[in-house]
Amino acid sequence: MHQLNRVLCAAGFLAASMSAYADIEIYKIDNAHSFANFNIRHVASKLSGTFSDVTGTINIDRANLMNSSVDAKISLLSVNTSFVKRDEHIKKEEYLDVGHFADMQFVSTKVIASAKSANEGVITGKLTMHGVTREMSFPFKVLGYANDPWGGYRTGVEAHTSLKASDFGFTWGKPGSPVGDEVEVTLLIEGIKTN
Repeated sequence: MHQLNRVLCAAGFLAASMSAYADIEIYKIDNAHSFANFNIRHVASKLSGTFSDVTGTINIDRANLMNSSVDAKISLLSVNTSFVKRDEHIKKEEYLDVGHFADMQFVSTKVIASAKSANEGVITGKLTMHGVTREMSFPFKVLGYANDPWGGYRTGVEAHTSLKASDFGFTWGKPGSPVGDEVEVTLLIEGIKTN
Protein backbone atom coordinates (compact mmCIF):
# COMPACT_ATOMS: atom_id res chain seq x y z
CA MET A 1 0.00 0.00 0.00
CA HIS A 2 2.84 2.35 0.87
CA GLN A 3 4.45 1.59 -2.49
CA LEU A 4 1.15 2.29 -4.27
CA ASN A 5 0.86 5.66 -2.57
CA ARG A 6 4.33 6.60 -3.71
CA VAL A 7 3.52 5.62 -7.29
CA LEU A 8 0.27 7.62 -7.22
CA CYS A 9 2.06 10.67 -5.78
CA ALA A 10 4.73 10.44 -8.46
CA ALA A 11 2.09 10.10 -11.17
CA GLY A 12 0.22 13.11 -9.78
CA PHE A 13 3.40 15.20 -9.73
CA LEU A 14 4.20 14.19 -13.31
CA ALA A 15 0.69 15.06 -14.47
CA ALA A 16 0.86 18.44 -12.74
CA SER A 17 4.25 19.12 -14.30
CA MET A 18 3.00 18.18 -17.76
CA SER A 19 -0.07 20.38 -17.28
CA ALA A 20 2.09 23.34 -16.23
CA TYR A 21 4.37 22.78 -19.22
CA ALA A 22 1.36 22.60 -21.53
CA ASP A 23 0.33 26.10 -20.39
CA ILE A 24 3.60 27.56 -21.69
CA GLU A 25 3.35 28.89 -25.23
CA ILE A 26 6.68 29.07 -27.06
CA TYR A 27 7.27 31.82 -29.60
CA LYS A 28 10.31 32.21 -31.84
CA ILE A 29 11.23 35.87 -32.29
CA ASP A 30 10.62 36.95 -35.89
CA ASN A 31 13.62 39.12 -36.70
CA ALA A 32 11.90 40.44 -39.84
CA HIS A 33 9.29 42.11 -37.62
CA SER A 34 11.21 42.82 -34.39
CA PHE A 35 13.21 45.91 -33.51
CA ALA A 36 15.30 47.34 -30.70
CA ASN A 37 14.94 51.10 -31.18
CA PHE A 38 17.09 53.63 -29.34
CA ASN A 39 17.48 57.35 -28.70
CA ILE A 40 20.67 58.98 -27.45
CA ARG A 41 21.69 62.61 -26.96
CA HIS A 42 23.76 64.10 -29.79
CA VAL A 43 25.16 67.58 -29.11
CA ALA A 44 21.97 69.60 -28.38
CA SER A 45 19.45 67.16 -29.79
CA LYS A 46 18.83 63.40 -29.98
CA LEU A 47 19.84 60.72 -32.45
CA SER A 48 17.53 57.77 -33.09
CA GLY A 49 18.22 54.40 -34.63
CA THR A 50 17.40 50.74 -34.51
CA PHE A 51 18.92 47.28 -34.32
CA SER A 52 16.88 45.19 -36.74
CA ASP A 53 18.41 41.74 -36.15
CA VAL A 54 16.68 40.40 -33.02
CA THR A 55 16.48 36.64 -32.43
CA GLY A 56 15.55 34.29 -29.60
CA THR A 57 12.60 32.77 -27.79
CA ILE A 58 9.69 34.05 -25.72
CA ASN A 59 7.86 31.63 -23.41
CA ILE A 60 4.45 32.89 -22.27
CA ASP A 61 2.06 31.54 -19.68
CA ARG A 62 -1.09 33.58 -20.25
CA ALA A 63 -2.70 32.39 -17.02
CA ASN A 64 0.33 33.36 -14.95
CA LEU A 65 2.87 35.70 -16.51
CA MET A 66 5.27 34.94 -13.66
CA ASN A 67 5.99 31.62 -15.41
CA SER A 68 7.02 33.41 -18.60
CA SER A 69 10.60 33.96 -19.78
CA VAL A 70 12.71 35.48 -22.55
CA ASP A 71 16.07 34.65 -24.11
CA ALA A 72 16.90 37.21 -26.81
CA LYS A 73 19.97 38.23 -28.78
CA ILE A 74 20.51 41.47 -30.70
CA SER A 75 23.17 41.76 -33.40
CA LEU A 76 24.97 45.08 -33.03
CA LEU A 77 26.06 44.68 -36.66
CA SER A 78 22.46 45.53 -37.63
CA VAL A 79 22.61 49.11 -36.29
CA ASN A 80 20.79 51.53 -38.58
CA THR A 81 20.59 55.30 -38.05
CA SER A 82 19.57 56.02 -41.66
CA PHE A 83 23.08 57.20 -42.55
CA VAL A 84 25.52 54.52 -43.71
CA LYS A 85 28.71 56.47 -42.96
CA ARG A 86 27.57 57.10 -39.37
CA ASP A 87 26.54 53.45 -38.93
CA GLU A 88 30.01 52.28 -39.96
CA HIS A 89 31.54 54.76 -37.49
CA ILE A 90 29.28 53.53 -34.68
CA LYS A 91 30.45 49.94 -35.27
CA LYS A 92 34.11 50.86 -34.70
CA GLU A 93 36.05 50.32 -31.49
CA GLU A 94 35.44 53.92 -30.41
CA TYR A 95 31.74 53.12 -29.97
CA LEU A 96 30.16 49.63 -30.18
CA ASP A 97 33.37 47.74 -30.99
CA VAL A 98 31.52 45.09 -33.00
CA GLY A 99 34.82 43.52 -34.05
CA HIS A 100 35.14 42.17 -30.50
CA PHE A 101 31.53 42.21 -29.28
CA ALA A 102 29.07 41.63 -32.11
CA ASP A 103 26.00 40.80 -30.01
CA MET A 104 24.14 41.74 -26.87
CA GLN A 105 22.00 39.17 -25.06
CA PHE A 106 19.20 39.33 -22.52
CA VAL A 107 18.19 36.28 -20.47
CA SER A 108 15.30 36.77 -18.06
CA THR A 109 15.42 35.54 -14.48
CA LYS A 110 12.09 36.77 -13.14
CA VAL A 111 8.75 38.16 -14.26
CA ILE A 112 6.41 40.07 -11.96
CA ALA A 113 2.87 40.39 -13.27
CA SER A 114 0.98 43.65 -12.93
CA ALA A 115 -1.84 43.75 -10.39
CA LYS A 116 -3.79 45.98 -12.78
CA SER A 117 -3.46 44.12 -16.08
CA ALA A 118 -3.12 40.46 -17.08
CA ASN A 119 -0.96 41.49 -20.04
CA GLU A 120 1.58 43.72 -18.30
CA GLY A 121 4.39 43.32 -15.85
CA VAL A 122 8.05 43.90 -15.07
CA ILE A 123 10.75 41.59 -16.35
CA THR A 124 14.17 41.19 -14.72
CA GLY A 125 17.17 39.51 -16.24
CA LYS A 126 20.83 39.60 -17.19
CA LEU A 127 21.90 41.87 -20.05
CA THR A 128 25.33 41.12 -21.50
CA MET A 129 26.94 43.71 -23.77
CA HIS A 130 30.54 44.70 -24.50
CA GLY A 131 31.72 41.81 -22.30
CA VAL A 132 29.84 43.12 -19.25
CA THR A 133 26.76 41.56 -17.64
CA ARG A 134 24.31 43.65 -15.61
CA GLU A 135 20.94 42.91 -14.05
CA MET A 136 18.13 45.00 -15.50
CA SER A 137 14.41 45.33 -14.80
CA PHE A 138 11.93 47.04 -17.09
CA PRO A 139 8.18 47.17 -17.77
CA PHE A 140 6.62 45.28 -20.66
CA LYS A 141 3.22 44.77 -22.25
CA VAL A 142 1.91 41.85 -24.29
CA LEU A 143 0.16 43.65 -27.13
CA GLY A 144 -1.97 40.72 -28.22
CA TYR A 145 -2.26 37.42 -30.07
CA ALA A 146 -3.46 36.77 -33.62
CA ASN A 147 -3.37 34.46 -36.62
CA ASP A 148 -1.10 35.73 -39.38
CA PRO A 149 -1.80 35.61 -43.15
CA TRP A 150 0.66 32.71 -43.63
CA GLY A 151 -1.00 30.14 -41.39
CA GLY A 152 0.97 30.96 -38.26
CA TYR A 153 0.01 32.35 -34.87
CA ARG A 154 1.77 35.36 -33.36
CA THR A 155 2.17 37.52 -30.32
CA GLY A 156 3.56 41.02 -29.93
CA VAL A 157 5.43 42.48 -26.96
CA GLU A 158 6.49 46.04 -26.24
CA ALA A 159 9.00 47.09 -23.57
CA HIS A 160 10.76 50.28 -22.57
CA THR A 161 13.93 50.85 -20.61
CA SER A 162 17.00 53.04 -20.40
CA LEU A 163 20.60 52.20 -19.63
CA LYS A 164 23.92 53.92 -19.13
CA ALA A 165 26.55 53.03 -21.68
CA SER A 166 29.24 53.56 -19.04
CA ASP A 167 27.75 50.70 -16.98
CA PHE A 168 28.86 48.39 -19.80
CA GLY A 169 32.36 49.78 -20.15
CA PHE A 170 31.70 52.27 -22.96
CA THR A 171 33.48 55.61 -22.61
CA TRP A 172 31.87 57.79 -25.26
CA GLY A 173 29.44 59.54 -22.86
CA LYS A 174 32.00 61.39 -20.76
CA PRO A 175 31.24 65.01 -19.75
CA GLY A 176 31.84 67.32 -22.68
CA SER A 177 31.32 64.56 -25.23
CA PRO A 178 28.85 65.26 -28.08
CA VAL A 179 27.27 61.85 -27.41
CA GLY A 180 25.28 61.12 -24.25
CA ASP A 181 25.76 58.29 -21.76
CA GLU A 182 22.08 57.44 -21.29
CA VAL A 183 20.38 55.35 -23.98
CA GLU A 184 16.58 55.15 -24.17
CA VAL A 185 15.40 51.80 -25.57
CA THR A 186 12.06 50.66 -26.98
CA LEU A 187 11.68 46.98 -27.81
CA LEU A 188 9.03 45.98 -30.35
CA ILE A 189 9.07 42.20 -30.53
CA GLU A 190 6.92 39.88 -32.65
CA GLY A 191 6.99 36.13 -32.08
CA ILE A 192 5.73 33.13 -34.05
CA LYS A 193 4.21 30.26 -32.04
CA THR A 194 6.12 27.00 -32.35
CA ASN A 195 4.12 24.62 -30.09
